Amino acid sequence: MDIGVVLQCTPPSSRVVELARIAETHGFSHVWTFDSHLLWQEPYVIYSQILASTRKVVVGPMVTNPSTRDVTVTASTFATLNEMYGNRTVCGIGRGDSAVRTLGGKPTTIARLKDSIEIIRELGNGRSAQIGETTVRFPWAAKSELEVWVAGYGPRALELTGQVADGFILQLADPDITAWTIATVRAGAEAAGRDPDEITICVAAPAYITDGSAEALDHARDQCRWFGGMVGNHVADIVTKYGADAQVPKALTDYIAGREGYDYNQHGRAGNTHADFVPDEIIDRFCLLGSPAEHVQRLKELEKLGVDQFAVYLQHDNKTATLDAYGESVLPELITPVTATQ
Repeated sequence: MDIGVVLQCTPPSSRVVELARIAETHGFSHVWTFDSHLLWQEPYVIYSQILASTRKVVVGPMVTNPSTRDVTVTASTFATLNEMYGNRTVCGIGRGDSAVRTLGGKPTTIARLKDSIEIIRELGNGRSAQIGETTVRFPWAAKSELEVWVAGYGPRALELTGQVADGFILQLADPDITAWTIATVRAGAEAAGRDPDEITICVAAPAYITDGSAEALDHARDQCRWFGGMVGNHVADIVTKYGADAQVPKALTDYIAGREGYDYNQHGRAGNTHADFVPDEIIDRFCLLGSPAEHVQRLKELEKLGVDQFAVYLQHDNKTATLDAYGESVLPELITPVTATQ
């Protein structure tokens, strides 16, 4: 299993680059960032510095959307980074949350998301794409390689992911919900005549290392409660669209009953006052909290479900220590040991 990290582009940008370098030093495979240009700094500028300062990590947004950026510009940006740094990018994309809602917009439609995925992937791989009545291509991007991974929770988004995506991003780490979403994505792939095993599965959630004490666990929960509020934005959309009795696990939908709104000025921040409705049980299920051994146990459970990458959301007060603990005590436990002699 690969381990990635998800950062916010919070000033100073040099700190974001520093955390990316630390992550690579510890063996992390991917460095993702939020893409919400009103709330944080421009991620693609920072990707260029991360790529220049590292050797192996792959970078990309978790996640961009088709509304706030023209899709041909998005594809051109990835292809340019690939030419500069050697095909080390991945495009995570979804219908849109904070980037569009802070501007008074709404998440895009599934149909528009599908079209955007196809255009970004074709152009990002140096191929031709159809834009209305016009066929376009980057004449300088023949060697660019780009995968497009789709984030979603609802049945239609999961089905679309199976139909067209190179990868699937699930932003929570509950094993039961993970199993349901993976099954739905794979069913969509099979219905489209694709090999489900060709779709990379990425689970992303906050991870907080503790000393195992009850006091430390309480602190970790408070630092990660924001995540349940963030996920709740997407869940509320699902409930609105499909109803409370939709074919979606109750483990995903029931907890938002006490949700009373959301302030995007506190989006993705520890101490978010609009996440008070999120119970401790949800935090424990959606996030990875506890000792390194407890993290390893959950990660191996997710791996058995078919998860290829776990991406650590690092929006809390223990950033560097979490990267260090993962590098020293978690990642080594996920590697099959090889002996020098037999």
